[in-house]
Amino acid sequence: MMSIWIHEESKVLIQGITGKQGTFHGTMMDEYRTNVVGGVTPGKGGQIVELPNKNVPVFNSVSEGLEETDADVSVIYVPARFAAAAIIEAADAFEEKGGGIIVCITEGIPILDMIRAVARVDGYPNVRLIGPNCPGIITPGDEGGCKVGIMPGFIHAKGRIGIVSKSGTLTYEAVAQTMSVNEGQSTCVGIGGDPVNGTGFIDCLAAFEADPQTEAIVMIGEIGGSAEEEAAEWAANNMSKPIVGFVAGSTAPPGKRMGHAGAIISGGKGTAEEKFVAFEKAGIYVARDPSEIGNVLVKALKDAGLR
Repeated sequence: MMSIWIHEESKVLIQGITGKQGTFHGTMMDEYRTNVVGGVTPGKGGQIVELPNKNVPVFNSVSEGLEETDADVSVIYVPARFAAAAIIEAADAFEEKGGGIIVCITEGIPILDMIRAVARVDGYPNVRLIGPNCPGIITPGDEGGCKVGIMPGFIHAKGRIGIVSKSGTLTYEAVAQTMSVNEGQSTCVGIGGDPVNGTGFIDCLAAFEADPQTEAIVMIGEIGGSAEEEAAEWAANNMSKPIVGFVAGSTAPPGKRMGHAGAIISGGKGTAEEKFVAFEKAGIYVARDPSEIGNVLVKALKDAGLR
């Protein structure tokens, strides 16, 4: 089974399935042929949610849902004030089951809540959290595939390019750029731009390096923090596959937060220029503008003898 973390056989549980967002995106996921097996809304266990291709049961708790459906992925569409508790509930249930993937779409979760949630997940080696405040993860298949989150499924095609991005909309731009040069994607991961989150760049790069379907990677960072520099340094020592890198926010003034809570330059650190320099030093192919990603990817593939 190629791709990373999710695939066409993945069984997905939706936390918050009876809410407006949960029902809407659950419908879109089902239309993409994602194997949605059930949902969780406390107090609404026993109800049925009608999706285009099937009806799925609602459970009162994640552990009950896992017991009944054997799901290995959970996606959270829960309001910000309840989201960290939903992450912790899923993490505890998956740990008991032997592991799983949690994808949290919710934005605006208080940082202290996330610190608690991430600490819990970090204590469980077989449980992975993607997000929060992210578009999720998608592995395109031959017909549909597995889409866990809010990405528009129709823009994707199965292929050999892995994409990891802090920005949701720039994930879609990276997809459009790969498609413009006739390349599809193995898996696309939106890791979110909050200061405290689960899966990071290095986790994704390591998984793509180990995945036989992925032959090159597009990595999209943004100003603030040092995750891009750390990923570049790690890649220089651990990656054999070509990487194309872009950093959003090159025109941002210091001290102004740009869109994401983590996207702020403080004390002169975290600028786009510093990140581009780190990329170049690590041998990462740099696209200075999103519209250049496709052309730079072609060059990277040609240099690696892959095109």
